[in-house]
Amino acid sequence: MLEQQTAPIVQQEGIDWLSLAESLGNQFAAREVEADESDLFVADNIARLKASGLVAAGVPTELGGGGASYTDLCAVLRILGRYSSSTALAFSMHTHQVMVPTWRWHHQNAPVDGLLKRVATEQLVLLSSGGSDWLQSNGTAIKVEGGFLITARKIFASGAPAANLLMTSAVYEDPEIGSTVLHFAVPMNSQGVSIEPTWQAMGMRGTGSHDVVLSNVFVPDAAIVLRRAQGKWHFIFHLISMVAIPLIYSVYVGVAEAVRDRAIQLAMKRHTDEHLCYMVGGLDNELTATKLALEHMISTAVVSQPGFETTNQIMTGRTLVAKAVLNVADLAMEIAGGSAFYRKLGLEKLFRDIQGVRYHPLREEAQRKLSGQLAFGWDTSCL
Repeated sequence: MLEQQTAPIVQQEGIDWLSLAESLGNQFAAREVEADESDLFVADNIARLKASGLVAAGVPTELGGGGASYTDLCAVLRILGRYSSSTALAFSMHTHQVMVPTWRWHHQNAPVDGLLKRVATEQLVLLSSGGSDWLQSNGTAIKVEGGFLITARKIFASGAPAANLLMTSAVYEDPEIGSTVLHFAVPMNSQGVSIEPTWQAMGMRGTGSHDVVLSNVFVPDAAIVLRRAQGKWHFIFHLISMVAIPLIYSVYVGVAEAVRDRAIQLAMKRHTDEHLCYMVGGLDNELTATKLALEHMISTAVVSQPGFETTNQIMTGRTLVAKAVLNVADLAMEIAGGSAFYRKLGLEKLFRDIQGVRYHPLREEAQRKLSGQLAFGWDTSCL
């Protein structure tokens, strides 16, 4: 059993989630700086997200949550990204783990209401290992009476110190059908689950993206929610791609907006320099490109069904956002000049944080390969 959290937040329909995010973002900024300087997890900020109701915002109102729309949650994460990169990124991992079952509840009548109700009533924080697992997964599942023993190390588990439930997978060598990935949830207070504090990183230092180690953790048969062939695309990964990637990349667009604003502030004394104006115009072009690509991703997620074509559109958008966001960061450093190198002026931290945009799946090489395979009409059952 999970430990009971504080009393559930009762949400009202029509709440202004974006204004709430602005208010919280202003409160989060100071803690973000402290976390960056000391490799601390932004625990207080996550606690405030719980108290505000945002942890359960995406849960349908019928199940006790806030009923926030997908587009609103993308906007919330983008706003939080302007103020507190680490808080926003850690929160995006929880948010997409809520919005995937919410999509399934709305579109498939899937039996996920139990999980979503618990998120709302217990304010559970969900932890994802999907980015490092992806299609291959990692770790081993050994069949025992009544279930499986799981041994694995899950890296880049953003938000681990605040999490209640790990949404993860491991590989079972099925004697009949071969390598099979099992998907399941594990309470973080289960016997054999530990957090190894490995997160000492260039940027996004407050995300608490530590390793989660599972040592012979028992998972009952009834807890296995999905079995799939290892290394092959499956409906659930098309759904995860469609729902999760626009949410996560909303954070980076927010960080890019903060980068732009900070660079302009630092360069204001030289605003009569025509070449500087030229560079600022180029920066704004790149920022506009990020916004357009993100909007395409979000609109695709809202109106589409999971599948290869949708995944292709989403992952192409992910590449375009990443390229433009990194260009924003590079131009900002040039525009601000040597002052950008000083930590106390803030741009240096944002530059480091934004580098994380490179590492979420599908990275550009894999995305371009998939796009090319689809363009040539390859048999998708072989992908």
